[in-house]
Amino acid sequence: MDIAIVAFEGVNALDAVGPYEVLWPLPGARVRFVATQAGLKRDPAAFALLAEYNLDEVPQPDVVVVPGGKGAGAAMEDEALLDWLREAHRHSRWTTSVCTGSLILAAAGLLPGLRATSHWLALDRLAELGAEPTAERVVEQGKIITAAGVSAGIDMALLLAERLAGPEIAQAVQLSIEYDPEPPFDAGSPEKASAEVVDRVRRPARREPSEISQ
Repeated sequence: MDIAIVAFEGVNALDAVGPYEVLWPLPGARVRFVATQAGLKRDPAAFALLAEYNLDEVPQPDVVVVPGGKGAGAAMEDEALLDWLREAHRHSRWTTSVCTGSLILAAAGLLPGLRATSHWLALDRLAELGAEPTAERVVEQGKIITAAGVSAGIDMALLLAERLAGPEIAQAVQLSIEYDPEPPFDAGSPEKASAEVVDRVRRPARREPSEISQ
């Protein structure tokens, strides 16, 4: 089972590493980080992911995972990446995204008329690209699964693990990474956070939504 996680300059590390941590233990899984050009890809905080493979070295993965991050805007204009996504999606069992990775899928023309989610600050942009945005944390539409912002990639990957390997293995993975969130604050969505907190997040993000990286 060939799983390709896309990397690019400005990728959000947790968008990519969260799903990786869930998917690599699955039976028969081979997880590879791929990029238009192989090499180190840094997130905004200078954390670097190593994409060991060029896109053309992994042409038909069974599973595609597209993270988001500040570099998503440039990725949306990377024709080599968009062409690869279109072709990979033709053959994939599952095509997935985390956070503003859904904008990249939309830019590749994979989400027309489909319900999809993204970071809450990017939902309007998702609508502009032809998708039907929803604030749900994980959205499954056929073989496409999109996740909301950053940490939602873990939830998406656990759902994907169930689809690929069954509920018992998915739950075993959840237990092995001890994913049992009990955050100290109930401020994980704009509906729950105070107006002051929402504004604090929104102010620096009043720019291209594809560049969101919280």
